Amino acid sequence: MLIGSADTFRAAAIEQLDIWAERAGVDVIKRDRGADPASVSYEVVEKAQAQGADLVLIDTAGRLHTSDDLMRELQKVVNVTRKRADGWMTVKTVLVIDATTGQNGLTQAYEFHAKLDLDGVVLTKLDGTAKGGIAVAISRELKIPIVRIGVGETLEDLKPFDALEFANALIGR
Repeated sequence: MLIGSADTFRAAAIEQLDIWAERAGVDVIKRDRGADPASVSYEVVEKAQAQGADLVLIDTAGRLHTSDDLMRELQKVVNVTRKRADGWMTVKTVLVIDATTGQNGLTQAYEFHAKLDLDGVVLTKLDGTAKGGIAVAISRELKIPIVRIGVGETLEDLKPFDALEFANALIGR
C-alpha cells in the first residue's frame, strides 16, 4: 500500500499525512509544498506499479464545487491518475463528506459527480451529534455506494458502511 500526498497547498497537509502513514505503517509519496498535485499522483501510481502495491490512496486538497479553477485542477489529478494507471490498476474516485454537511452536500456531490464520475462516498465525523443523513440522499440520487464511515479519529474508526446499522442509528435505535 502507498499513500500519495497530493494536497500540496494546505498548511501542514503533508505533515499530517506523514503522521497517518506512520501510524498505518505505509509509505507516503510527497513533494514540496506548492508542487503540482497531478504530478504527485502520477509518481504515486508509477511507484505503486514498480513496487507491486495492491492499494493506493491519494489525498487531494478539499475543493469547493463553486470554484471552477480548483475543480479543473482536481479533474486534472483524476485524469492523470486514470491515464497512468490504465490497464494496471483500477482507479476509484470517492467524495469524502462531513456528516454535519446539510443539503448543500447534495449540490456539492452533484457537481463533483458531474466533473469526476464518482464511485462512492465516505462519510466522516459520525462520532458527534451529526446523523449524516445527507449521505443517504447522495447515494440514492447519484446511485453510488457509501463505502466507509468515520466514527472517530483512529485508524480503526474508519469502518465499512453497514446500511442496517446506519439506519438504526439514524432513527435512534
